Amino acid sequence: LIFLGWEIADEFHKFKDENGGFISSLTTDISCMLCLYEATHLRTHGEDILNEALAFTTSHLKFILAKDESFLLRRQVEHALVQPYHKGLSRLEAKHYISFYQENEEHNKTLLKFAKMDFYVVRSLHLKELSDITVWWREIVPGLPFVRDRVMEGYFWILGVYFDPHYVVSRMIATKIIAMLSILDDIYDVYGTFEELQLLTDPFERWDISTIDGLPEYMKLVYCSTLNPYNKVEEKCSKKGRLYRLDYAKEGYVPTTKEYLSIALVSCGYDKLSITSFLGMGDNVTKAAFDWVNSTPLILQAIQIICRVTDDIKLHKFEQERVHVASVLECYMKECDVSEPEACHELSKMIEKAWNDVNQEIVSLSAPPRHILV
Repeated sequence: LIFLGWEIADEFHKFKDENGGFISSLTTDISCMLCLYEATHLRTHGEDILNEALAFTTSHLKFILAKDESFLLRRQVEHALVQPYHKGLSRLEAKHYISFYQENEEHNKTLLKFAKMDFYVVRSLHLKELSDITVWWREIVPGLPFVRDRVMEGYFWILGVYFDPHYVVSRMIATKIIAMLSILDDIYDVYGTFEELQLLTDPFERWDISTIDGLPEYMKLVYCSTLNPYNKVEEKCSKKGRLYRLDYAKEGYVPTTKEYLSIALVSCGYDKLSITSFLGMGDNVTKAAFDWVNSTPLILQAIQIICRVTDDIKLHKFEQERVHVASVLECYMKECDVSEPEACHELSKMIEKAWNDVNQEIVSLSAPPRHILV
């Protein structure tokens, strides 16, 4: 109902008692508590009752876990507290739910059998796609021994966008582009010299293969491999940028959090990946949809924050082992003179606010992209 545009937060007041707290009987029904907990992750700005419900259900579900080690829904509760369904990858969550559902003695055997068949058939297609992408990747990496092997991560990421069998072309294109962006990230942040990176940036600004003659051989390989997926779908790129993050990396400069995000949310490329993910979706994506995503709507800005900030937090320890651009975590720690745990706590609030923006946008959208997003 929420994703169909209905504002139903007030309906949750029925679960409160005369003193304004949640009725105690809820705590005896674990299934009900779990459903209420999952619903709170669809909250938007100003829905205080769902914020209260999140705190209420989280504390009681954790209490139940600590008190009882053998109840039926234990594994499902443990999983939900770590990974709420709304914030997970739908195909991965389906796999988890199948395992939970079959533990229920009252499960529908026909439905369970069908769910498993569907999962394994679609997974076999995904494995075939990943095999083909791996062959392509292995043709590239011998000339690039310094890069991280992240092609599996890229494919897994794009499965979160669309897992349906008929989007095979879209997944192949998007995964290759993600892999090439990962290589470029390693080149710009770690491997390339300042002079080499200046040479590489010009061809990307021009998007013209005739400008690569002066590049080192490994950069020619990267440039051509990056252009190929786009050329196949006749995409053109002419937007000009500057080497802000390159300057930061080489100079050891740590900007303010606001300054960092103003650049990192652009350089991370998530907006371009969002546009790329539309390619190959056929008639489902119209010109109006491309116009909408090119306008950088609030939902896209929020997704950029979620991905960029989460990525910086999770990769913080790894990045310390190499020369790197200061992350949002380091920027916040220096700017506010706080510890790493304190910075993580405050940045987590930023992520939660961005999730509220995502939910609000989905509820309020009336533009053509609604059928693409939900």
